[in-house]
Amino acid sequence: MTIAVVDTLSGVPAADWNRLAGDDPFLRHEFLTALHDTGCAAVASGWTPQYLLLQERGVLTAAMPLYLKTHSYGEYVFDWAWANAYNRHGLHYYPKLLSAIPFTPVSGRRVLADNDQQCDLLISGALQLAQELRVSSLHCLFPPPHQAERMQAQGMMQRHGVQFHWTNRGYGSFEDFLSGMNHVKRKKIRQERRKVREADIDFEWLEGSAIDDRHWAFFARCYQQTYREHRSTPYLNLDFFRRIGATLPEHTLLIIARRSGQPVAASFNIRSRHSLFGRYWGALEFHPSLHFEACYYQGIEYCIARGLQTFEGGAQGEHKIARGLLPVETCSAHWLAQPEFASAVEDFLARETRGMAHYVDELHDRSPFKTTGGNEHK
Repeated sequence: MTIAVVDTLSGVPAADWNRLAGDDPFLRHEFLTALHDTGCAAVASGWTPQYLLLQERGVLTAAMPLYLKTHSYGEYVFDWAWANAYNRHGLHYYPKLLSAIPFTPVSGRRVLADNDQQCDLLISGALQLAQELRVSSLHCLFPPPHQAERMQAQGMMQRHGVQFHWTNRGYGSFEDFLSGMNHVKRKKIRQERRKVREADIDFEWLEGSAIDDRHWAFFARCYQQTYREHRSTPYLNLDFFRRIGATLPEHTLLIIARRSGQPVAASFNIRSRHSLFGRYWGALEFHPSLHFEACYYQGIEYCIARGLQTFEGGAQGEHKIARGLLPVETCSAHWLAQPEFASAVEDFLARETRGMAHYVDELHDRSPFKTTGGNEHK
């Protein structure tokens, strides 16, 4: 077995890579190369690919997406305080090594391996690369728990976070879903949905090849407008959305909102065989509750209609609990080369983990669902 480091996937056959990626759309060769080739996650934007490839007799058997980063944007596990602490002590935090899917706070395998031996080899390879490059640190974001544990066994520290996901409990309709909620939350959601209907707004689900260039152009316009309103710069561009629509049509869903027949908002979603992932949205007009409808309620309805098991509405947002998305713990793994800083971060993470456990318990107590002798949705 040999481990190679490559700064592009152009020389890796898509079929070989996708065999490792499986059903995860964010790990597919097409998704990652679209990020790189359109300049969204490229050297010029602070993302230098350093992918690890494990090969056996010249055959790709495992891999690990890895980037050399010159900033911490687009990650959703925040280490700005660590970077500031390094800076205050006259040390360089950047560049750092990062194993993640750019701009995508979705949990999934970060080591694409068939067995633990391959997984351990690539984790060890990433740590060795970090030392060879003399970077400050190595980070792995949103791995599954079993991979995080294997990283911990090789000296990486675990960090815990929380997201909010909806779970399909065999609902036959959106009203069936609402029937499991307590009266106050059920009434609130119905009021929000009624406001949107009374504004003469309806929705269309566009999947795969039904999404043409005018739809992508409209969505990109909405997406960019929303970023501008928040005085921020969007991570993705129209070329990226066009590429995804052309190369991964089976994974794309656009939800278009129309007022009196004219498009006014849109949300972009990625789907796998079992899950829907709400990614981005934007609107050209403000209407009360339009965001909740376009980003949450339409996604939930889609999952019920298509028989999908989970809906992930994006990172953060306690307001999602009242809309039926319940807390789910996430994790990340971290290694810092500087011993004193590693010790300080380890102490911080121990305190943060205890606080996170209490926080998650409190979030579960705010579940909007009815209880029968205990929180049945906990």
